[in-house]
Amino acid sequence: MKNKLRSKWEFGVATVKRDGILYGLGYTKEEIDRPYIAVVNSWNEYNPGHVHLREVAERVKQGIREAGGLPFEVVTTGLCDGLVLKDPRYIELPSRNLIADEVELNIESNLFDGMVLLSTCDSIVPGHLMAAARIGIPAVLVTGGYMPNCIFRGRDIGVTEVSDAIGQVMEGRMKRACFDEMVGCGHAGQGACGEMTTANSMCCAAEAMGMTLPGNSTVDATDKRRLWSIAHKAGHHIMRMVNEGITTRDLITEKSIENAIITDLAIGGSTNLLLHIPAIATEAGFDRDWWKFFDEASHRVPLLTGISPSGRYYFKDFDAAGGLPGLLKNLLPLMHADIPTVNGKTLAENVSSARVYNKDVIRDLDNPVTKAAGIAVLYGNIAPEGAILKAAAVDPSQYQFEGVAKVFHDVDDAVAALRRKEITPGMAVVIRYLGPKGRFGTTAFAFQKELAGMSIAKQVAIITDGRFSGGTSGLSIGYVAPEAAIGGPLNAVQDGDKVIIDIEKRAMNIDVSDEEIKRRQAAVTWEFDETKYSRFLRLFTRNVTSTAKGATWI
Repeated sequence: MKNKLRSKWEFGVATVKRDGILYGLGYTKEEIDRPYIAVVNSWNEYNPGHVHLREVAERVKQGIREAGGLPFEVVTTGLCDGLVLKDPRYIELPSRNLIADEVELNIESNLFDGMVLLSTCDSIVPGHLMAAARIGIPAVLVTGGYMPNCIFRGRDIGVTEVSDAIGQVMEGRMKRACFDEMVGCGHAGQGACGEMTTANSMCCAAEAMGMTLPGNSTVDATDKRRLWSIAHKAGHHIMRMVNEGITTRDLITEKSIENAIITDLAIGGSTNLLLHIPAIATEAGFDRDWWKFFDEASHRVPLLTGISPSGRYYFKDFDAAGGLPGLLKNLLPLMHADIPTVNGKTLAENVSSARVYNKDVIRDLDNPVTKAAGIAVLYGNIAPEGAILKAAAVDPSQYQFEGVAKVFHDVDDAVAALRRKEITPGMAVVIRYLGPKGRFGTTAFAFQKELAGMSIAKQVAIITDGRFSGGTSGLSIGYVAPEAAIGGPLNAVQDGDKVIIDIEKRAMNIDVSDEEIKRRQAAVTWEFDETKYSRFLRLFTRNVTSTAKGATWI
């Protein structure tokens, strides 16, 4: 064993007390002398991506015991992005930071020697990785996989198709009975949404970073390989890492973070990763302009797979075609191939035997889906620090857009205007004060999804300093930075302003002079109303950092 175990103290009152309690819990002297390994589980009954993690945890614990460790299961929060209703008190992003704190509290107070983190969904995976980067002890991430697709009237459908159909119902182009039938079968059991949404994007990024075992991200939640080939082996590997003194600071490096970003671009991943990956990097101590790296890499990293909502395939097709290992093998010339991973091998070694079985699902570098990457960072006079777009999910007809601004301060107001048919072709809908400081990083998901199914969807732009769901599509631009609540120039946009967007040039501006923008900003009087929100949310807004830094704590 390379280093002394954190859990082992010299003889004294604290040690005697702890050992006595463990004897009282039924452990033997031989077990108490083993390394202590936390199995950090985010299981709960209200999140389909996590409802099966108890079974996964049992296999992890068995692997730990076989390899000479003593596992202790502890828990963290695990909200489902689809179950929180997107209301004005939306707290998924604050929960991510809380999760990182919960892991730190559990691990550091008990001085565990290592940990295996079990998570699947949008904010839980990055929360666990933030904690792993912050604490810096041996750690392995095991993710829970995605839900299988279901069959609706003879064809595969995914959750994005269900939500995109809302607009069709609103316009009368789909009968409500048909839609209700679709809803009833569209979310097929345990696992994350089976498309390139935030959960699956984060799981792929974690694998590219070297924090999961190979293939973890593209095995579905019902596949028993997750138990014997991933969970059980993770228990063995965490013990090897403890014995060899390998920590997350050896794995979460600038190179591995760059690999995660390159992978996110190549798979057309969620725009939310431009918040989560910088947060992980910040926790690891790497103070860089990560959005700039995203932007620079987006010009040289092609899109290698078209997974819904950016294409016609689903994650089950991705897995059948060779999974993430197959894609990474093709992408390797653009990556840091020599980074270490949790199984003791380099990334290049992990993918050396990977095969691609369907070259339309997983493309070669010389035959990409598109030469431009799946994500773009736009800059301009209303987004001097950047704004994020899932370019892979934008119709080419919208790459250049000129429209008239229609401004809202609340998602519900924007949705109401859409339903009243006040949103018309050629409008750029601005929904502001939704950023981390203004409204906890609230998503404009509800508006975007109703618009997506409408006939005007390809003729309207959405601009917000808040977030979008990982399954967003269309000309939906989020994370405008600096956000309006801290004085970003988005707060100067007025109804009727001409908005000019050029995706290829990575530009977004209003046709207003700098002097006029400054004059308007001087007249802004918006303030955050703390009386409307709970103590936890008030604490979040007071201490959260900028969006471009990942909205971590100060």
